[in-house]
Amino acid sequence: MISTAIRVARVGSAAELAAAALVMLGFPALMLAALVPSVPVFAALAAVTYLADHYLHRKGSYLINRLSKVRAGLSIRFLIRQLLLILLLARLSLSDDLIFYGAVACFIAFYGLQAPHGALVTLIRNRRRMPVATRNIDLKSRIRIPDAPPRGLLHRSAEKMLHLDLFAVVGILVSAQLGSAGFGFLGIGLTVGAGTGYILRLLPYVRGRRIPPKAETVLAAVDDWLASYKPETVLYFSGSKDSAYQVNMWLETMEQLQTRPLIILRERVILGNLAPTTVPVICVPGGVHLMNLDLSTVRVALYAANVGKNIHLLRVPTMKHVFIGHGDSDKLASVNPYSKVYDEVWTAGRAGRDRYAIADVGVRDEDIVEVGRPQLAPIQGWQGVPEGRIPTVLYAPTWEGWDGNPGNTSIVLAGENIVKKLVAADPPVRVLYKPHPFTGTVSRDAKAAHQRITALVEKAAAERAADSRFTADSAAMEQAKAELARIEARLDELTVAGGTKGDEAEATRDGVVDVHRHEEIARLRAEWNEAYWRSFPSYEHRVITGAEPRLYDCFNVSDAMVSDISSVVSDFIASGKPYAVTDSGELGAEEFKRQNTAVRAAVILTNSAAELGGLLDAVRDPASDPLAEDRKELKQYLLGPDEPTSIDQFNAAVADLALKAEARNVGQQSRLGAANADPAETAELTNADPAETAELTNAVPGQRAASAGETDGVTAG
Repeated sequence: MISTAIRVARVGSAAELAAAALVMLGFPALMLAALVPSVPVFAALAAVTYLADHYLHRKGSYLINRLSKVRAGLSIRFLIRQLLLILLLARLSLSDDLIFYGAVACFIAFYGLQAPHGALVTLIRNRRRMPVATRNIDLKSRIRIPDAPPRGLLHRSAEKMLHLDLFAVVGILVSAQLGSAGFGFLGIGLTVGAGTGYILRLLPYVRGRRIPPKAETVLAAVDDWLASYKPETVLYFSGSKDSAYQVNMWLETMEQLQTRPLIILRERVILGNLAPTTVPVICVPGGVHLMNLDLSTVRVALYAANVGKNIHLLRVPTMKHVFIGHGDSDKLASVNPYSKVYDEVWTAGRAGRDRYAIADVGVRDEDIVEVGRPQLAPIQGWQGVPEGRIPTVLYAPTWEGWDGNPGNTSIVLAGENIVKKLVAADPPVRVLYKPHPFTGTVSRDAKAAHQRITALVEKAAAERAADSRFTADSAAMEQAKAELARIEARLDELTVAGGTKGDEAEATRDGVVDVHRHEEIARLRAEWNEAYWRSFPSYEHRVITGAEPRLYDCFNVSDAMVSDISSVVSDFIASGKPYAVTDSGELGAEEFKRQNTAVRAAVILTNSAAELGGLLDAVRDPASDPLAEDRKELKQYLLGPDEPTSIDQFNAAVADLALKAEARNVGQQSRLGAANADPAETAELTNADPAETAELTNAVPGQRAASAGETDGVTAG
C-alpha cells in the first residue's frame, strides 16, 4: 500500500511521503491547536510543519511544485502559519495586548520586505545570466566577469528569507506561554532586522563592477575567440535534460577528431549535465545570438538528434550538415524523414543504409556514409574463456518502458527463470546481474521481479562462498580493496578540486578544463575498474547497480550475455561473444528475428528460458558454436568492418565532407566574382559576346543562366 502511495504521489521514498503527509495534515491540526487554544501543541505542530516543509524542499520533491499550482505555494504556507499564530493570540484573549499588535505589524512589515528581496534576487540572476555560456574557452583574458555572489545569498533564497520569521514566531509563542512581551518583541526585532539585512546584503550585486558585461560585449569576446581558434567541425545539440546522454556519447569521439572541434548546445540544462570534456563548448540559448556567431571557418556540422532548433544552424550554407544520431537500431527514430534536410547521413554499417532504403523516406543512397561506431572502441573482442576461470554470463535486461508492453523487458516474465537456470548450471558459471537504472520506476511487477532476482543472485553468491570447491586468493583481494580505497580517495580530491563553482557567469569565466586533471581522472577510472574486478573472487555472483562499473566494463569481463531488444544488444555484438535475447512478447523465433535485425545471430529464449543451454554450450566450446559465423557477419553488417578502425573511418568522412564544403564555397566565391565583374572586361578576356557575358553575370549566384534556345531545361521547338 505504501509503495502504491509513493508511486501515485510521485515521491522518492517513504520518508518523503511521510513529510508530505505531515505538511498537508499539519496545517489543519495547527488551526485546531489555535482554536483550543494550546500554546505547547501549537508550537510542536508548527515545528513539524517547518521541518517537513524544509525536508521536501531539500529533496526537490515533486509535491512542492504541485502545491504551488493549487495556490498553496511556499509563501502562502508561511502566511497561513502566521495568521494561525495571530488566531492563537486572539483565542488566548491577548488581542488587546501590545504583543498582538506587534505580531500583526511584524508580519505585515515582513511581507513588505519580500517584494524588494524577490526583485533583487531576480535582478541579480538575470544580470548574471550570460547570453552564451562556455566551457574550455578563454574569455577571462578578453572580458571582465566578476565573482558570483556567495552561494548562500541566492541558493533557495525565497525559502531562506521566509524562514527568518522563525525568530518572531518563537518569541511570540514564548511570550504567549510566559505572559511576558519581552521575548516576543525581541523575536520581532530579529525577524525584521534580519530581513532588512538580507536585502542590504544583496544591494551591492546590482550595480558597479559586480555586474557582468552586457550581451554585446560577451558576444564580441566569443567571436574574438572563434576568430583565433578557427573551429572546423561542430557537434550541434538541442534537447531536454533527460537527453544529455545523446551528446555525452559523442564527447570522446570529438576529442579524437583530426580537425579543430567545437560543441554547440542550445539549452543551459544540457550544459549542466554535460560530461567532462576537453573540447570547447558554447551554449547559445538564443537563436538570434547563434545566427550572429562567426562560424565562417566551420566546414562540417554534426547533429546527434532530429529537433526543431537544428534549423538555426542548418540555414548556414558554408558548412555541410550531417546526421550522426545517438545510436544505431531498428527503432523508427533511425529512419526519421527529417533526415532529408542533411547533406549526408552517417550510419554504423550497411544495416543503417538498408533501413533507409526499406523505409523510403526520401534519403538518397548516395548521401549515406558508413562510418562505424567510434563509441564501441572500448569493447574488447573474445578469444574464449581463459583457462582456470569459470565462464561469466551477464544478464542485462532493459526496463519496462512507459507503455506496459510485455515485450519491452524480460525481467517480469522470464527474469527469474533465466537467473535460476544460470546459478544452477553445471558445469558452473558466474552470473553478473546489471539491470537498467529505470527498472521498477513504472511497473510494480517489474520492481518486485527485480527484488526477487537480486535475492536469488545474492543467495547463490552466499552458497558459493560456503562451497569448498571454490577458493579465492584473500591476500590479492585485500590488496585490490586497498587499491580501490586509494583510487576513490584521489578521485574525490580531483572531483572536488575540479568542481564548477559559482553561477553561470563564473563557470563561463573559469570553465577551462585542467587537461592534466582530466587525463588523471580517466587513468584512475581505468585503474579503478581493473581493481574492482580483482577485489572479489572471479566465481562470485554479483548484482551490479549504479554508474560504476560501466556497462562496457561488464561486457569485457563477461563471456556471454542475456538481454532484451535494446541498444545493449547492438553494442554487445561488437564483442563477437555469444548472446541470447528473450522473446518476452512471444512473437516466435522467426518473426522475432524478422522484426529485429540485432537478434539474427542470437539464441532466442522463450519466457521459460529453456533454450539457455544453447548459449552455455557456445561459451564452453566455442569451436562448435553454430552461430559464430552468423555473429561475425551480423557484426560487420550492423557496425561495419574492423579495419580501418571506426575513428579512422569517422575522421576520413569528416575530412572528405570538409573538402566538399570548401569546394562549394570556392565555387560560390568564383560565381560572385564573375557576377561583380565588368561585362566588357570579361568579354575581352574570354573573347565572348558582351551581351552574352552580361546575361551570365546577372544570373543568380550559384545558378547558370539559360543558353539561347533553352527555357528552363526545355529545348525550344
